[in-house]
Amino acid sequence: MSKTVAVPKHKKPLKDRLWDQRFLFLLMLPGVLWVLIICYAPMTGLYMAFTNYRPSQNGYFYDLFNAKFVGFQWFQYFFKNDFGMILRNTLATSLLTLLFSFPAPIILALMLNELKNVRIKKFIQTASYLPYFISWVIASNIFLTFLSGNGLINDILMGLGLIDQRILFFQHGPYFWWIIAVANTWKGMGYNAIIYLSAISGIDQQLYEAAEIDGANRVKRIWHITLPTIRPTISILLILAIGGILSTGFEQQLLMGNNAILDYSDVLDTYAYRYGLAKGMYSYGTAVGLFKSIVSFILVMSANKITAKLNDSALF
Repeated sequence: MSKTVAVPKHKKPLKDRLWDQRFLFLLMLPGVLWVLIICYAPMTGLYMAFTNYRPSQNGYFYDLFNAKFVGFQWFQYFFKNDFGMILRNTLATSLLTLLFSFPAPIILALMLNELKNVRIKKFIQTASYLPYFISWVIASNIFLTFLSGNGLINDILMGLGLIDQRILFFQHGPYFWWIIAVANTWKGMGYNAIIYLSAISGIDQQLYEAAEIDGANRVKRIWHITLPTIRPTISILLILAIGGILSTGFEQQLLMGNNAILDYSDVLDTYAYRYGLAKGMYSYGTAVGLFKSIVSFILVMSANKITAKLNDSALF
């Protein structure tokens, strides 16, 4: 029997292929230019972290590339001075936020999915993701008002007899970590729940029907069908959450913090802002920001590797 031999298709030269797809490249050009100008051009400022940059009237690029090169001097200065305190505050706030904010939207999505009353379901869903669209200026004022000495929380605690005197929440540093964690969870819980609800809506309903026939109750159906099915979505969001563990927040820290608790409220973002812009130490602020970016990148890659080995649900 004769065998059919596959004849390799002749591949066009790169020049001809580029010419054939010239209109597609033309359509891509505005997007490529936008990325280069908006995303990559400002990254030249990272060089500032290794110089003693001082702005003048000669122009940004002239001042940047003619500044004295100091190597890792600013990084060493950061590690020798405020590194321990700033990293402690950042990690404490981030880990508490992750502890509350990561499981909260999953639980909310599971509860909403089990609700049979459509009106109540829509009301709870709308009410839960509404805080996401409130600016941190308003959200911070809400927490400042509720947790003030004469605020609602103190009134409730006093009325229940849980405390004998009113608590000044924003005068006690360790309380601030918990306040930020609760505020971050409250603001993002409903919006993140939408992602999980979308993943749940894609589950084949026949799986639930078969499980119900086999005698599985709601809890067992959630445990054995819903959670395993949305595990890839959970893994991807966990990778992103771990990657942003050093990005605990900026607006909320700046708006709700004060000088009395600065040793507890100051995190990497606010610290870089205070020194980089408020005090004019541009190179130092850039070095702190670059340190945060490098560590965040390492965390994302590590979390992605670990997740890929555990359940084959890697982000990239």
